[in-house]
Amino acid sequence: MAGEPAGSRECSRQASQWFAVMIDGLDVHVVRKPIRNMYLRIKPPEGRVEISAPVRMADAAIVSFVRSRRSWIDANRNAIRRQAQQAATTGAVEWNDDLRRAAAASINKALPALLARWEPIIGRSPTHITLRTMTSRWGSCTPKTGRIRLNLQLGLMDRRFLEYVLVHEMTHLWEHGHGAGFQRRMSAYLPDWRKLRRELNQHMVLR
Repeated sequence: MAGEPAGSRECSRQASQWFAVMIDGLDVHVVRKPIRNMYLRIKPPEGRVEISAPVRMADAAIVSFVRSRRSWIDANRNAIRRQAQQAATTGAVEWNDDLRRAAAASINKALPALLARWEPIIGRSPTHITLRTMTSRWGSCTPKTGRIRLNLQLGLMDRRFLEYVLVHEMTHLWEHGHGAGFQRRMSAYLPDWRKLRRELNQHMVLR
């Protein structure tokens, strides 16, 4: 990668488009795909950092992206590692103060930009957004009051899932159910929303 510290290494980059690189002491695994946007994932149980990047994106842009998200990466790697340790010890994963703080900080940091993007597109704005620990849903909306509630666990996941759930709940400010009107709006806002929903629902909800 252009501009990254010494010690980066490539692994069959030409054949598989996959390589690992060290950025400021952080081991990052990158895969290039025919996609438009870059995605960041922190994979349990060891907190492995994975980046999916467009095939033609400059290496320097990937380095800059990782550096810009470093505080988020560190907080979530630590949280995921604690989850894994707890699961190995007790057989269950439960919320604790550190997890809640990390998740809330991540969501609160992302929300202003997401709302600035989606409020003009959707044409409605939530009156209030609350973060909650939920065990059976990713979000909820009360159209009459305009209040939206988001599952705190979204703060420990890839930002695209937070964006999907926020758009989903903001769409309920127009459409109360999940009928044809709701689906038409979601398809206009996020054409791949069904794929995002399937991926999101594969994740475990913390207790």
